[in-house]
Order: sequence, then C-alpha cells, then structure tokens
Amino acid sequence: MKRVNFLKRALWLAVVAVATVMNVSAQEKGDMAAGANLVFGSGNSLSNIGVGAKFQYNVTDPLRLEGAFNYFLKKNYVTMWDFSVNGHWLFPVGDKLTVYPLAGLGILNSGSSVNIGYGLGKVSASSSYFAINLGGGLDYKLTDKLTGNVELKYKIADLWDRLLLSAGVNYKF
Repeated sequence: MKRVNFLKRALWLAVVAVATVMNVSAQEKGDMAAGANLVFGSGNSLSNIGVGAKFQYNVTDPLRLEGAFNYFLKKNYVTMWDFSVNGHWLFPVGDKLTVYPLAGLGILNSGSSVNIGYGLGKVSASSSYFAINLGGGLDYKLTDKLTGNVELKYKIADLWDRLLLSAGVNYKF
C-alpha cells in the first residue's frame, strides 16, 4: 500500500514538474521567426545538397506552422526544389531545448537538362509531385532572438521519396 502511494506521489510530482517546465519555456501564440538552412537530400539514387529558407508562426503555444522552400544544387543533370507547409507540435525540454514531431504537405519539383551536342541544343524536362512530409526536429535557443535548428524529414512523393536532413538558424521577431 505504501509503495502504491509513493508511486502516485512520484507520478504527480513528475506531471507537475513537466507542466512547469513547459509553461516556463514554451513559445507563445503569435511568435514569428524566419530562418535559413543547409539541407542534404537523399533518395531514388540521387543525393545532393541545397539551401533553404523558412517562416514560422505559432498558432497556439504548442502548435507552430512553417512554410519552407529548399533549392537543391544540380547533380547528375538533375535540379530540384521543394515547397512545404508543416505543422510542428512543440515539446520544450528545459529552458533552451524544444523538440517536435512534424507533419505537412508539399510540392517537390525535379528537372533535367541535357546538351545533346552536334549543334542540336538541349533537351529539358521537369515534373512536379504532391508530397506528404513526416519527421521531427529540435530547436536550441542560442539567444532571446536566435535559435539553432536540426530537422529530419521524410518527403513521400509519387516518384521521388526523399530523406531530408537540415541544419539552420532562425531569427525570432
């Protein structure tokens, strides 16, 4: 009987501690941030690096929406870009660290251009695909206005499933 009471009290104390930490360090409704990142994409036998930009808006304290655009450098005659809108559910872990799962929708575009030679010019083609994003990330508060960010996202598209790993910086305004 004593053991059960001890476990109940320990569980209650843990819940109160987590709630306190979340209230102290949670981002607030209406917060906005913009950022830039480097991204590595891999999938369908093509790996390449790119650069990206994003805008974030906290709809509620734990829910953040993010619009993001990434442009991948040309590799093997293929260029790519993607645009996504993702939702992040924020879980503060202490004063400086926030982790989040993410889910969202996007568009993935791939294009190829090959010079066929003999003065005949180039042959080009491009395609866009609807995509579903699943993943997670973490934000680390560097200053009151600046956070570092690391994110792992799997982009599921018709012909171009891609795993994206990005690292960047966000400025809160």
